Amino acid sequence: MHIRENSPLYSLHEMHYAAITPLNFFANASKAFHHHPLNPLSYTGFGRHMAAAAELVERVTHRYGKPEFGITHTKVEGKQVAVTEEVIATMPFCRLLHFEKDMRKQQPKLLLVAPMSGHHATLLRGTVEALLPFLDVYITDWLDARNVGTHHGEFRLEDYISYTIEFTKMLGPDVHLMAVCQPSVPVMIAASVLNEAKDKATPRSMTLIGGPIDARVNPTKVNKLSMEKPMHWFETHMITRVPFNYPGFMRRVYPGFMQLTSFISLDPDRHVNAHVDLFKHLVAGDGDSARAHKKFYDEYLSVSDLPAEFYLDCIDQVFQRFLLPRGEFVYDGKKVKPEAITKTALLTLEGELDDISGVGQTEAAQRLCSGLPKNMRKHHVQKGVGHYGIFNGRKFREHVVPIIVDFIGKQEK
Repeated sequence: MHIRENSPLYSLHEMHYAAITPLNFFANASKAFHHHPLNPLSYTGFGRHMAAAAELVERVTHRYGKPEFGITHTKVEGKQVAVTEEVIATMPFCRLLHFEKDMRKQQPKLLLVAPMSGHHATLLRGTVEALLPFLDVYITDWLDARNVGTHHGEFRLEDYISYTIEFTKMLGPDVHLMAVCQPSVPVMIAASVLNEAKDKATPRSMTLIGGPIDARVNPTKVNKLSMEKPMHWFETHMITRVPFNYPGFMRRVYPGFMQLTSFISLDPDRHVNAHVDLFKHLVAGDGDSARAHKKFYDEYLSVSDLPAEFYLDCIDQVFQRFLLPRGEFVYDGKKVKPEAITKTALLTLEGELDDISGVGQTEAAQRLCSGLPKNMRKHHVQKGVGHYGIFNGRKFREHVVPIIVDFIGKQEK
């Protein structure tokens, strides 16, 4: 089936959710009934199985909204410090957030550029939490395209780069940049532009984590799909329009629910088994394991739409024509020159088991930034982690964060 611009796909998706809402309500009521302490059945094996089954159905049919960061405290040098989330700037497609800490000591300023890839910036909550004790963290909070009115116009890859440059200039000449996955390319381009212009806001360093700087290197399933299909296929199969019940009515988007389907299809058995395990944890009363599952999937299943132009630009320029590593990327009418980067130190980080951005794709930045001396570059491959493990989780906190903090600290001297 070919999905065209005027496809009813999104409307059908909305109708599907409307149709299963009664089932979700019934499952929620059944869970409450079989869980209630005054219900004798809740103390029986049958009651626990019924409550667990109802909760599973309730979660599968639930519509997950945008989560909150919810970070209120961190520890700096062993002392608990209050954290306040504030909006520094608002643009049509993005908010710039600052996690302000209640302390006098100044820390290196970090702009964390989040991916616009179907999930919200809150997917990097663990990244922010791990970095807050050491750095003054700002993050790009990209807005769900279905909530952006068409009067704001298109949003392309070039606009993403422009936003990154504008935020970098806003935060001043002493800022450090960090990109997780997809934004590695626009962040490197932004750094190239600022370096070549000898702009006073040129960042002191950039940390690129698991990003497709050169997707030709060690291609993954994701890369191969992007390379094997022609652009016409992506236009007709992946792009639809926002239905009437959202502010972005008629905006062309790549829907978040399609991106989520793509992610799950990479390893469907893993997600099925995870929900089977949740059922077992609920029946056994293993609250800690059940909470860990819910915490992950509450975030994972919360998705946002991408502007169609941005999505198609990424497929075309990053994954099919490889413009940046081939020296052919054009921004604002001029070819981008990574070799012009001489003032921005470079740290590249990869996960040994990354199945999204293969090992070597991010390291390619080291080759492109030929104008940097060796003492301003560093590359690290973290053993035993995949795509998410390189920016989240225990190994990230214990092994990767110290590398980032040490590297940034050296550029402050």
